[in-house]
Amino acid sequence: MRKFTFTLLYVLMIFPATAYAYTPLEPDDFFAPTHISFPDRSFTQEFSPVVTGLNIAGTGTGNSLLQTQEFDGALKQDNEKCNFFRTPYARFIIPAGLITYGVVAQCNPLLQNVNKDVEAYALKIFPGRTHVDDWLQYVPLVPYFGLDFIGVKSRHDILDRTILAATSYLIMAAAVNTMKLTIKVQRPDHSAWNSFPSGHTATVFTGAHLLFKEYKDTSPWIGVAGYAVATATGVMRILNRRHWLSDVVTGAGIGIASVEIAYLLLPLFDKLTKRDKLKGERETCMVISPIVGSNYLGAGLSYTF
Repeated sequence: MRKFTFTLLYVLMIFPATAYAYTPLEPDDFFAPTHISFPDRSFTQEFSPVVTGLNIAGTGTGNSLLQTQEFDGALKQDNEKCNFFRTPYARFIIPAGLITYGVVAQCNPLLQNVNKDVEAYALKIFPGRTHVDDWLQYVPLVPYFGLDFIGVKSRHDILDRTILAATSYLIMAAAVNTMKLTIKVQRPDHSAWNSFPSGHTATVFTGAHLLFKEYKDTSPWIGVAGYAVATATGVMRILNRRHWLSDVVTGAGIGIASVEIAYLLLPLFDKLTKRDKLKGERETCMVISPIVGSNYLGAGLSYTF
């Protein structure tokens, strides 16, 4: 009985294989035939994965490779669309977290104690005052506009950078002043009730993030230097007892978020003004001409964009 059963299974396994007709392959076929051997018997079957876009019939040509690549590309695009961290909205995670911390700190006793502890430590290590932060808040704007003139490649031209900077600072100023007027927080030095959030910190982080966005493809260290200046400005606001820690953290978040919004609005602005059609035709050049007279010396500058 066991022998009969083995023979029957053997026949069932071999019989379907004999139904396949051997098809000669062309030289440009993508998949090579697969050889399957049994005792005293062998046959050749062409193998193709069951994937949309591939040839399943066994007579495919080299076009199967192209179809496979197209399928992989479409699948990759679908995966990127489903990945939230690859979308523009993911850039708001960090600034949203910073702003949320500052807002929650206004009503959370634990975070308020953190503000007081940081303020007490700042007074202990630096009892004096400094006005360096009043000027330091504008420092990132200098390389933001100036590096392109000395040959460092930026992401946008001078006109686009001006639009981005103007939009960023307008959004930042509107957000900061609105919160100062609606959320009354006394400054650590008791000079006024407009401590929250820090305007100096928001201003310097706006410039630092603009600097990072424009030159990160050239060198990320340019942006790191801008963030270092911004952080130093925020620390000085605390050392000068002009702001609490939560004020500075919120100001940093507002500055970063303002720049991200400006970059999202730039394509819309170009479309409304039809500048997107002119960008490919516009040429940028700068000419410096010396002027020499009998009683004077000078120079002329012409910048076309």
